[in-house]
Amino acid sequence: MTRTDGLWVTFEGGDGSGKSTQSALLSTWLGEQGRTVLHTREPGGSEVGVLIRDIVLHHRGDIAPRAEALLYAADRAHHVATVVRPALERGDVVIQDRYLDSSVAYQGAGRVLDAGEVRDLSLWATEGALPDLTVLLDIDPALARQRLDADDKPFDRLEAEKEEFHARVRAAFLALAAAEPQRFLVVDATADPDDIAVLVRARIARLL
Repeated sequence: MTRTDGLWVTFEGGDGSGKSTQSALLSTWLGEQGRTVLHTREPGGSEVGVLIRDIVLHHRGDIAPRAEALLYAADRAHHVATVVRPALERGDVVIQDRYLDSSVAYQGAGRVLDAGEVRDLSLWATEGALPDLTVLLDIDPALARQRLDADDKPFDRLEAEKEEFHARVRAAFLALAAAEPQRFLVVDATADPDDIAVLVRARIARLL
């Protein structure tokens, strides 16, 4: 992917792990350092993505697992082409909630599809685009569920899945991190949010 001095950081983890909190803290800190920051998410980081997000997270009724994987890949293809790649080419820092690792974990392990095929689908959709750093916020699914319950919000389609589903997702995330230690930073999501932010900033500072 053609780029100048842009930096691409993704946040991954189970539902309730604190991705939104940490990505927002990092975006604020980088802005204070004088960096131009694009804070985005998947699904839903583009106008097309907003429509796809509504389908995959809020559709009433079943979606076939392969159809679900294809919808996420479609969102990702458009998002990278129209939002992420242009920002990196400008030299911006892109901070993103979820990327292809979520598809491998949720649709691959969670839906029991072939994880390699799911990953290859996203790589084809994005012309092989991978982030410079992926921060994995690791948390036991039972603790994450307690956090979600405390928010007192309706669960989306994936949050509402059974404990076994979320256990498979967590195991898949940890396996991905073990396979690519140079790209991943694995953090205990039960730690104090400010302490987590310090760990993330230290890793980002080295990359910048």
